[in-house]
Amino acid sequence: MVLPVAPADAGSRPQTQKLPSSTDAAFNNAIHDIWLAITTGHADYALPAFFPEKAYAQVKAIADPDSDWQDRLWYDFKLDVAALRPYVSPHAKLLRVIFPSLYTVWVLPGGCYNNIGYWHAPGTRVVYEQGGVTRSFGIASFISWRGVWYVIHLGALVRAAAVGVVDDPETGPGTPGPPGGC
Repeated sequence: MVLPVAPADAGSRPQTQKLPSSTDAAFNNAIHDIWLAITTGHADYALPAFFPEKAYAQVKAIADPDSDWQDRLWYDFKLDVAALRPYVSPHAKLLRVIFPSLYTVWVLPGGCYNNIGYWHAPGTRVVYEQGGVTRSFGIASFISWRGVWYVIHLGALVRAAAVGVVDDPETGPGTPGPPGGC
């Protein structure tokens, strides 16, 4: 069952500079929805945890942010969910999420083709158990809207082709990071 991350109209409302928490119900629900999408192969389950399209339209200083959201961001996310299928079985058990708060930065307006600022958190690690072995992969980027973390790039910030990317799959918990990105 998909869990709510924020009010349905959150993307329509103006941005705030409130630093999101990685320990509150909204973040836990986002991780639940992302994990559900990955373990079932149904990317749509992660929609509540994905950066809202209406918020993206407010953030980006580009010609057609709605098209970019649909045809690049959401499309890439779906490809990345599919790419994770060989790594994460439907029976894998989520153990923990390592959120590297020390890499969190406020991206100023004008940076990364933006009209307005947001908090950015790169390099989160998802640690899970499968077949008695601890494994992990990265989430490339979370960004904020109104004090809530949303995934924006699962496998990679940029890619050379329309293919799914698994961010640093490892045996064991792996290493969070690196800092940087948009």
